[in-house]
Amino acid sequence: MILNHIWGLYAHPKEEWDSIDSRHESMLYGLSHILLVALIPAVCGYYAAAHIGWSIGANDPIKLTSPSAMMLSASMYLAIIVGVFALAYMIQWMARTFDSKPSLTQCMELAAYASTPVLMSGIAALYPVLWFVAIVGMIAIAYSTYLLYSGIPIMMHIPEDKGFVYSSSIVTVALVLLVTILAGTAMFWTMGFGPEFVG
Repeated sequence: MILNHIWGLYAHPKEEWDSIDSRHESMLYGLSHILLVALIPAVCGYYAAAHIGWSIGANDPIKLTSPSAMMLSASMYLAIIVGVFALAYMIQWMARTFDSKPSLTQCMELAAYASTPVLMSGIAALYPVLWFVAIVGMIAIAYSTYLLYSGIPIMMHIPEDKGFVYSSSIVTVALVLLVTILAGTAMFWTMGFGPEFVG
């Protein structure tokens, strides 16, 4: 099954990384995983924005029109997939610095599985209260970071001390990717592609 590693990454992450490393799947397998899991924030975000409305403070919930929410959700889905591919590429590119020569498939597995908690936290959008979604998101980011730190030495076949520095570099790259996506979103909004609110 495509999603068969998810439970193991939560219950016993180091053993699960060993299992992933011992039987590398194809690029299509890793891609299928990210295509499915990335649907969670996109679909939940669409439903929350178009049908429930986001609560920010004590004001009335803010809703978007269905076409606007659909456009934003589709854009989010595409940005997630591009972001994971970019992260996988950067993992492979930086590997040479740490005496590792992983395949792009290995790097895709690492990027896809490490980002899974953040993507799964998208289900929190079904309770679209800003403080709640922010707390769930921070917990998910912390766990994804832990998965990255625990998975890099195993998947890249390097000592843990090198793995720590390598992981720190990848976390920095991931943050830069996130800021780039957010900046790109802001640019699109100022060019007239912003959301349409129900009014």
